[in-house]
Amino acid sequence: MTSQLWDSFRAEGYDEGTDLVPPDAAVDFLAALAPGGRAVEFAIGTGRVGLPLSRRGIEVAGIDTSTAMLAHLRAKPGADQITIVEGDMSADRAPGQFDLAYLVFNTITNLLTQPAQVACFANAARHLRPGGSFVIECYVPALRLLPPGAVAVPFAVEDEYAGFDTYDLLTQRQTSHHFTVTEGRSRVVHSEHRYAWPAEMDLMAQLAGLHLTERWADWSRSLFTADSPSHISVWQKPL
Repeated sequence: MTSQLWDSFRAEGYDEGTDLVPPDAAVDFLAALAPGGRAVEFAIGTGRVGLPLSRRGIEVAGIDTSTAMLAHLRAKPGADQITIVEGDMSADRAPGQFDLAYLVFNTITNLLTQPAQVACFANAARHLRPGGSFVIECYVPALRLLPPGAVAVPFAVEDEYAGFDTYDLLTQRQTSHHFTVTEGRSRVVHSEHRYAWPAEMDLMAQLAGLHLTERWADWSRSLFTADSPSHISVWQKPL
């Protein structure tokens, strides 16, 4: 897992990333699956989703491997209402059972092998009460954008920032390259990921005893199509 990426430097600036601000629609979507109940967030980070969900009256727990990210969460108002577990989302448990488990911002791809991702689904199922839901927000691999013979796809080109992804099609490994210039100083960050198609995730869910109930293109429930760059998927544990 790429937990080493989320060091104190990354944690310090994480909340400034406007592309990671959860829309109200995300909190609405998740809250509707656990009204007045309990939810566990895998890779809770600095609490961008967990805190507003807690303010909706839902009892929230969160699991994360990054000490630095959790330190920022603990310093925020309302964090004392969240049960925090420092551990691996593919193996470690938050206490009790939950109406909802969720994993957002593409974080399933931080698990770098198929067995680890399968284990994550199984761990989510262990957390859920019968009838509970597991929600993942993740991108759809952008392989259609690769010209023949190419291995890289740029996703951002700005004055002080550039980013591109490279792909290994044999291993389903993706590396994101981030180049930032701040006050004349440059910083390069590489993050490793394992991409998985929605259909592959459906099979992981099936192995965990879960079944697909919803799939949307975004938190506002736009229709998911072959051209959708991301998906919101919901799997349910049988009653």
